[in-house]
Amino acid sequence: MTMATGISTGPTATTATNTEGLPVHDMSFMQLMWLASPALPIGGFSYSEVLEAAVDSGRVSTEAEAAAWLVDQLHLSLSRSDLSAVAQAIPAWRANDHERIASLNAWVLQTRESSELRAQTEQMGRSLLEWLRNHTTATAAQIATLAAMDASYPMAFALAASATQASVRDCLLAYAFGWAENMVQAAIKSVPLGQSSGQRILSAITAEIPAAVDHALALDDDARQAFSPLLAILSSQHEVQYSRLFRS
Repeated sequence: MTMATGISTGPTATTATNTEGLPVHDMSFMQLMWLASPALPIGGFSYSEVLEAAVDSGRVSTEAEAAAWLVDQLHLSLSRSDLSAVAQAIPAWRANDHERIASLNAWVLQTRESSELRAQTEQMGRSLLEWLRNHTTATAAQIATLAAMDASYPMAFALAASATQASVRDCLLAYAFGWAENMVQAAIKSVPLGQSSGQRILSAITAEIPAAVDHALALDDDARQAFSPLLAILSSQHEVQYSRLFRS
């Protein structure tokens, strides 16, 4: 039997164990849940990724508009850029292809179209790097490689996820769900909305995540892109917005 996550639940699935005595697939699954958790101390809760500016400009003012905005952002922005970069970075980390990692990291940084969006990915990358220093999920050489560059969050996440035995697809599902949870919390605070509205929005986004992940997996270097002009414009406006709760 196979669950929706692709993790086998058959009778032979629990034969391999790690040093803590847990089945390998169980440990990988829990590590991905950890990385997707809003409790991970990387500061994701402090960013709205322009949603706050969309609210301020009147583009998002209801539950339905917030859901539509975030689903569009998932498919038009996240899937075609960050998810695709993470998909390519995980096997590069597993192969210790540091030149490839550096190239992907440079692409992520160069495609941030405002200072606040670049500051976000760098801050979250640094914070996840510090988290990695306190865990055994990355080697000293890998951490040194990440520390030597202005590490973006997608590259740091890819390193953390590469230490699991999870498939690249499962890693992307975790990345996207973690993003969705943070964005829903931003919607609840900025629109504002109630918790029940937030759960309905999260349900709508979650239903779209598998297709977004599959699209990201199909992209190569030439097809990967970060073209979201409205997000860039609103982000620039958000930088000088008179009153705001979020850093982006």
